[in-house]
Amino acid sequence: MADNGNFIDYVKIYVRSGRGGAGSAHLKREKYRPKAGPDGGDGGKGGSVIVRGNKQFWTLLHLKYQKHIFAEDGVSGMRDMWHGSDGKDVIIDVPLGTVAKDGETEEFLFEIIEDGQQEILAKGGRGGLGNVHFKSATNQTPRYAQPGEDCEEGWKILELKVLADIGLVGFPNAGKSTLLSNVSAARPKIADYPFTTLVPHLGMVNVDNKHSFVMADIPGIIEGASEGKGLGIRFLRHIERNPLLLFLVPADSDDVAHDYEVLLNELGEYNPELLDKQRILAISKCDLIDDEIRADIEKHLPEGIPHFFFSSYTQEGIKQLVYGIWDLLDKGDAPAVAEEKFVAPRVIDEKEYYESM
Repeated sequence: MADNGNFIDYVKIYVRSGRGGAGSAHLKREKYRPKAGPDGGDGGKGGSVIVRGNKQFWTLLHLKYQKHIFAEDGVSGMRDMWHGSDGKDVIIDVPLGTVAKDGETEEFLFEIIEDGQQEILAKGGRGGLGNVHFKSATNQTPRYAQPGEDCEEGWKILELKVLADIGLVGFPNAGKSTLLSNVSAARPKIADYPFTTLVPHLGMVNVDNKHSFVMADIPGIIEGASEGKGLGIRFLRHIERNPLLLFLVPADSDDVAHDYEVLLNELGEYNPELLDKQRILAISKCDLIDDEIRADIEKHLPEGIPHFFFSSYTQEGIKQLVYGIWDLLDKGDAPAVAEEKFVAPRVIDEKEYYESM
């Protein structure tokens, strides 16, 4: 579970719906009609626990200390065919990209991907029928009614998978956070030690006045992450939603191609379906190498995977990378690179850049 400050992406909660109200078995008595017959009303429906997508939410923090969520019971029916009131539903707002699972078996229940989408986590019990429903030609005065249906209860898991167009994949200190802060308004923490990024960060990248995409920076992956090493697999789920993955390897790596293969292998070990996603390879910190080294790196890069060299310090290749991402996202009317419209919102200073290496 990712838990750093205000970012919570996993909660386990105990939910209970409302019980249905019992039907009434009342028999009507009047002054001049001592045996007026059954008039028992129906019981009310129990409230349900409902999960609703809310695009204004980015975390499950509001559920961190709310471990038990109960809906109201339905009210029992009464005389004069009075229908018991329904129990109130409880609605849990969650960020888009939230997955619900059974807390015991971890069986998938549903996923929330649209604003306003509602799914039932625990269904309220139906109200029982009053005895008026059981009157017949052979049974004029039924003295029984249905009990209310029981509630549903149990532990449930809510797990957030960040929704973004592109996910950044790389080792710690590869320059992912620096890139995100350079091309968007996001301000992830940047420092010169491993796992600076402890929670996913989202940034809106504006390509021009009409086009944009969402980029997600997740904590760095190390070899063995799929087996739980380092920060483990708890963040790898955040890239399952991204249609495009950007693999980021620094130009001063001992072997760029090998580092890319290690990252690819970790993703495949965690979830083989991730290997079917579109991929792009970006080599950061290219201001640290000359043309000869760049040519040597390119000779060993995997075929069929688009690659870009860039520098967050000098801004070299940033515009080409952004347009390359846009083109791969298949947005349709992508503007030409020659339009020169993209301008990075921020240029980091030299000290900050080299401290992040």
